[in-house]
Amino acid sequence: MRSALMLAVLASVLVLGLAACSPLAVLNGAVPDDASRVVSGVAYGDSPRQQLDIYAPPGADRPPVVVFFYGGSWRSGSRADYKFVGDALASRGIMAVIADYRLYPDVSYPDFVDDSARAVAWTLHHIARYGGDPAEVFVAGHSAGGYNAAMVALDARWLARFDASPAMLRGWIGMAGPYNFLPIVARSLKPVFHFPGTPADSQPIAHVSAAAPPALLMVGMADTTVDPALNTESLAAALQAAHAPVSVVRYDRLGHALLAGALARPLRWRAPVLDDLAAFVWQTARAGQPPAQAAAGHSQPPAQAAAGHSQPPAQAAAAQSQP
Repeated sequence: MRSALMLAVLASVLVLGLAACSPLAVLNGAVPDDASRVVSGVAYGDSPRQQLDIYAPPGADRPPVVVFFYGGSWRSGSRADYKFVGDALASRGIMAVIADYRLYPDVSYPDFVDDSARAVAWTLHHIARYGGDPAEVFVAGHSAGGYNAAMVALDARWLARFDASPAMLRGWIGMAGPYNFLPIVARSLKPVFHFPGTPADSQPIAHVSAAAPPALLMVGMADTTVDPALNTESLAAALQAAHAPVSVVRYDRLGHALLAGALARPLRWRAPVLDDLAAFVWQTARAGQPPAQAAAGHSQPPAQAAAGHSQPPAQAAAAQSQP
């Protein structure tokens, strides 16, 4: 997904007349230096890929916390590329934790899920010393990272390995994640998930229950990378059938990569992704509302905002491609 994001951002960079710049550097470079206080390279495990960065809103008093996992088909990605996500959340009064995790071919399923759970558990157990509220922790992710977030939030086995549970999460956010992708079609994913021996319980949709934390599912209806009907819509329907709290925000003309790219300042005009995500966090958090300085940029709540930029669920599609 990282290459797809870079291509999509590059297209927008050309429109903005910044073609000499690296696409993700443009997103990261467009953030004011004082947008957040950053603690870099915090280890949550022994591997060099088991590190995270913490973005704290200046002056915030025990803000809610979002642990974010980026995409990349479980083959690529670096937390350093997603500074724009940390700063975007901090600009809304939310502490962000951007975590690396081990990737294929060094590891395969389920090791990257295990890493994600370890990072979330570390956050639950230690974020208070960095000023965050451990009772207001959310897990989020885009594309492959959305899968990781969903597995941590829905399958209790992973957090249980680290003395934690999904009940300790305030909620979770899935952005164009693959939640229901068996049988695997994409050739590049088959070795990542041990195809044809991929276990059925590797799918987030297999772990839906009424006990699931509140969910916000965000999807671009122009996504041709991770099929919205097969993944987001089917998971939303399963959560609704289980009477688990779920909101869905659909962006009519947004593709896969720009769903994440729209969090960055230069691309926020494309869709109110940041406003909708922040509104969900603040409405779900016990505090109930953001600090005044962060609230200034807020839009309407996801449930209301969705009516302005959504469309009815598409019919289930047979097509499936790479997250």
